[in-house]
Amino acid sequence: MREALYGRGGFYTRGERPGAHFRTSVHASARYAAVMLALLRHVDDALGHPPRVDLVDVGAGQADLLAGILDLAQRPGAQPAAGPPLAARITAQAVDVAPRPPRLSPRIRWGPALPARITGLVMASEWLDSIPLDIAELTPDGLRIMLVDTATGAERAGPAVSGADLAWLSRWWPLRPPGARAEIGHPRCAAWADVIGRLDRGLAVAADYGHLLTTRPEAGSMAGFRGGRSVPPVPDGSRDLTAHVAIDACAAAGSAAGATQTLLSTQRAVLRAAGLGGRRPPLSLAERDPARYLAALQAAAEEAELTDPAGLGGFSWLVQAVRLPLPTPLRDLLPGAQAALAAGRA
Repeated sequence: MREALYGRGGFYTRGERPGAHFRTSVHASARYAAVMLALLRHVDDALGHPPRVDLVDVGAGQADLLAGILDLAQRPGAQPAAGPPLAARITAQAVDVAPRPPRLSPRIRWGPALPARITGLVMASEWLDSIPLDIAELTPDGLRIMLVDTATGAERAGPAVSGADLAWLSRWWPLRPPGARAEIGHPRCAAWADVIGRLDRGLAVAADYGHLLTTRPEAGSMAGFRGGRSVPPVPDGSRDLTAHVAIDACAAAGSAAGATQTLLSTQRAVLRAAGLGGRRPPLSLAERDPARYLAALQAAAEEAELTDPAGLGGFSWLVQAVRLPLPTPLRDLLPGAQAALAAGRA
């Protein structure tokens, strides 16, 4: 999986545009960028409007999200009530293994590694699901790592699961009955812990396909995408490979790495708390101001897509704060979110 995605000639190292293969929240609507900007403004307020605020996008793709946020930040309504303009103080960093896109704004820094220290907002939209991992299956001979032929996709049982893999499975994805499969997620936990560990003060947001301990998919969730269509997940470098995220395990790893407050919820709940309701404008507006009505109708359609519980709205959102409070709308979600977590509903 690592070679197919990030090796020489791999899917992402070739500079593939994710939006050409699957639809993401980033590409569905500029309102997604507006929510991220609102989180950045909260961080800026909590920090007291410092001379520099970091904005880091991990797995940035073509940096569309960063570009959208920077554009919105330049508008008058995005400026703080006091202090210098926010737009002038943002240090934007795209983290991706792909080559820097042509014609990318010089304001956006580009590189394959996270900054050493971060004070601000870190975003990870559909990044964790693309971090390579192994698949384990409970066979008649015990827990085995599955091996795959990169040309045909044919599988066979490999070595016994041991060490860190076995410890992670025992805690986060115990397998039963025979034939059940799991995606061993400790590389993703380690990657998320690394993000949190670099935050001096700020927020980190992961939005991804997720599941909880009581809702793990019995057959696993590995999938492939190419050209906007679902294809077999053969690791041959020609397609995206993805597996859903054990989001509760990542949350625990982030807390152990220094997060001081955690919200685990759904994209639908978070975006609705942020004011995105997807409500259609009244028909009377069409008679008074047709252009305004059409704009409002388009906005409602975009918000409805972002919050659809059967689609993008069903994504898990992991928001972790380091040495500052969560925004008020998200703090209001905490009691219900923790109850859902306890009941196994991400």
